[in-house]
Amino acid sequence: MKNLLDFTLDELKDQLSPPFRAKQIFEWLYKKNATSFDEMLNLPKDLRANLVQEFYLDPLKCVKFERSADGSIKYLFELKDGLRIESVLLPMKEELNDENGEVTRHARYTICVSSQVGCRMGCSFCLTGKSGLTRNLTPGEIVGQILCIKRENKIPYERRVNVVYMGMGEPLDNLENVSKAIKILKENDGLAITPRRQTVSTSGLGSQIKKLGEMDLGVLLAISLHAVTNELRSKLMPINNAYKIESVMEAVRGFPIDMRKRVMFEYLVIKDMNDGIKDAKKLVSLLHGIKAKVNLIYFNPHEGSEYGRPNTADMEAFQTYLRDHGVTCTIRQSKGLDISAACGQLKERDNQMSGKTLAKTAK
Repeated sequence: MKNLLDFTLDELKDQLSPPFRAKQIFEWLYKKNATSFDEMLNLPKDLRANLVQEFYLDPLKCVKFERSADGSIKYLFELKDGLRIESVLLPMKEELNDENGEVTRHARYTICVSSQVGCRMGCSFCLTGKSGLTRNLTPGEIVGQILCIKRENKIPYERRVNVVYMGMGEPLDNLENVSKAIKILKENDGLAITPRRQTVSTSGLGSQIKKLGEMDLGVLLAISLHAVTNELRSKLMPINNAYKIESVMEAVRGFPIDMRKRVMFEYLVIKDMNDGIKDAKKLVSLLHGIKAKVNLIYFNPHEGSEYGRPNTADMEAFQTYLRDHGVTCTIRQSKGLDISAACGQLKERDNQMSGKTLAKTAK
């Protein structure tokens, strides 16, 4: 059977006769949150019966979630083959009401999605890569994460969300499926999430950054930099042995960016490793000539990690130096510190609990 969420609208039109049925199905899936073909009452009964035999609508199911005091929610999803991935809902702005109870500002959300089961980049600070890459996610498995989270949180269709491909996996290592997911999400008859609300985050695959740019999808780009010297970056991120900092910067300079937007550089700050003013000075030099925004991120310690969380004073000094030298810079306010916030933590904890349960059963 085929995952219905794997199809763009045009592809689905090619599968159906008459083709206008594809638009009706898209509306049921993405606007009306249908979870079965029986709900699609404007489709002929015989067509619904045929669709049941050919397609399925539920590429994943939520098996666990953790809700933080700050409102963020981390989900553990199980795929059809039993493998598991993580996604996160991040509330960015709360809903505001006036004295009459009328909404003056709607709530805003970002959904962080996975693109692979596992990862082969092997970053030393990341739990996801510990077990390597199992497989790529299909476009529908990527889209399904967003659809499920919007449905579970009753986020209205007309309420647009931001999407970041920043969960488990390296998006550009699964470029074909990620790019197709971007196209499915932007369909006006679907979720209508414009590419400028979608950010692809990469550890720095220079050749793939170039390919993504040539596709001219209109998405935003985020680079996981995390170090300003090749020596340290190779220690933190083995992919740097294949794509040195210089080659990553060259690829970024050729990437098409909307004049109103910037390339995001994610910089994970680790205590006593990359948190000094000398690092900030080098970063300013690397970004020269790039319309960039730097997002400083507190390292979120996890069990078994050799790295430490930086001091707030060091983070602020780093930010001040960048700003004083013309670089737009923010400090990401850590969310979900009271839950399994770091990428791979919830899945790892679930695996550990399952292992303990099996061990007790064996005894």
